[in-house]
Parts: sequence; C-alpha cells; structure tokens
Amino acid sequence: MPDEPANAALTLEEQLVAYLDGELEPEESRRIEELLASDAEAQEIMQRLDRTWEMLDELERHEPGEETARSTMEMVAAAAEEEVAGLRSSAPARRRRRLALAAGGLLAASLAGFLVVSLLTLDPNRELLEDLPVLENLDAYLEVDDVEFLRELSRQQVFADFDDADAGDEES
Repeated sequence: MPDEPANAALTLEEQLVAYLDGELEPEESRRIEELLASDAEAQEIMQRLDRTWEMLDELERHEPGEETARSTMEMVAAAAEEEVAGLRSSAPARRRRRLALAAGGLLAASLAGFLVVSLLTLDPNRELLEDLPVLENLDAYLEVDDVEFLRELSRQQVFADFDDADAGDEES
C-alpha cells in the first residue's frame, strides 16, 4: 500500500473505513483483504469498526419533522435577509466609487487628448516668426521695383551687414 501516493496519506483506520463504505477501487480492496488476512492489528481495528457500524445500524432513525424544516427555512431566510441588507448598505459606497473612477478616467482621457492635440498641432505663429525678418524690412522691399535688383544686391553681399546684425540680435 505505501507504493500508492493517494493511500500513503490515509491512516490504516481511514483505509478500513473506506473499505467498509465501498469507496475503494477493486485493487485497493484486494490489498486491504490481504492485509486483514495477515495483520492482527488491522483485524482488531476492523472488528472495532464493524462493531461501531452494527451499533449505528441499531440506532433509531428519526425523520426530520415539520419543526426542523421550518426552523431551517427560517435560518436560511434570516441569512439571506442579512446578506441583502449588507449589499444594500454597501450599494451607495460602490456607486460613489464607480462614479469617482469614471470621473477620474474621463479627466485622464481629456488630459491625454489635450496633450496629444497640443503636441501634434502646428503652431500658427511659427510661420509668422519665420517670416519676421521679411516683415521687419518690408518698407525697404516695397521701395524696390524689381526683384532682380534685390538679387543683384544680395550677390554683391550688400545685405551681409543686415545678416550680421540679425545674427548679433539672435545671440543676445
């Protein structure tokens, strides 16, 4: 019997009780019968259990009456009523918790949406800042009738002084 892990955890008495109840597999029953044929201690325990079973059979059996059924139903009803009362008393707290979680989730989603939109949206002032040097010199440009004249001045590096001045302004 020790070679089977399921039976190893059971004591001899438990195995004998399982044998009497008919809960063992045929092979296990055969092993118990072999043990009973050879082991005096097992025989003694089996006789004691057999006497106990006989005494139990001699006891008068009582059928549960109306009173037992009624009291059992009352206990079940009382337990159910307590459970319902507990659920009702915790319902407002659960509702507030769900509302708080929903509000927090909505706030987090709104914040995330705002951040995504603000990071991905182009700044309309960026183009104006890029065109600022042109706008600062717009009066001078309007005085010139021909663009070719401005290009020629640029090739002769007449505007180099303006570029150096702009670079100095940007550094400070």
